[in-house]
Amino acid sequence: MHILLTNDDGIFAPGLAAIYNELIKLGQVTVAAPTDMQSAASHRISLEPVGCELVDILGAFTGFSIDGTPADCVKLALNELIEEEQEPVDLVVSGINYGANLGVHVYYSGTVAAAMEGAFHGIPSIALSAAYEDSIQMEEAAFFCRQTIEKLLPLASGNVININIPRLSEGEPKGVKVVPHAATGYREGYSAKTSEDGQTIYTFTDGFPQKADHTDGTDTRWLADGYITVTALRLDMNDSLRNDQLRRLLER
Repeated sequence: MHILLTNDDGIFAPGLAAIYNELIKLGQVTVAAPTDMQSAASHRISLEPVGCELVDILGAFTGFSIDGTPADCVKLALNELIEEEQEPVDLVVSGINYGANLGVHVYYSGTVAAAMEGAFHGIPSIALSAAYEDSIQMEEAAFFCRQTIEKLLPLASGNVININIPRLSEGEPKGVKVVPHAATGYREGYSAKTSEDGQTIYTFTDGFPQKADHTDGTDTRWLADGYITVTALRLDMNDSLRNDQLRRLLER
């Protein structure tokens, strides 16, 4: 198979190299990733010109370094960089992200957005993330990611799967849980300081899941309990029930 690999941590991120070394066991891998970190870029695309060059990555493989967002990388690779005579892309993989993408953070995530972009093009796509700790064991995380991907294949056109690996410093994953992402939001944190000109500057510090009773049965709870979480996401954001209610209200 032909896999397009991208991420949002940048083309030289350890997570990208680690998963590349696992994905080549499944087939051909083309790398197209942001030049710099694009965390929390969500699905933003660049309207200004975007630079692209082929770079050597750790002396092990080459990839397209793109001065844009994760969505830019997938869009550009599928529409311009992969030659027509090459094998078509069968799977888009985004990651491994440095830190989990859980709950409502899937909406902010550049990692998840890159997978969504692949699905926009009709290609099954997978977002990969590893729970944050000071030193993530990326090679081990990549091994568990590849194991999980193999069990999922083949995926249907347009599928989007979000996979999170728990903290491996606490031992091997206890198993795999297919669960919905939590939709209750996070308790967000900011730090504040005053600039020299008297302006208050706020910096986002972290987001913490809501109490366990709000997240039982969801990705945030099961990842914290040491399981690999797998969540199917959808491109269609329509609320059919609410649309029917609005139709009855407004289309009399």
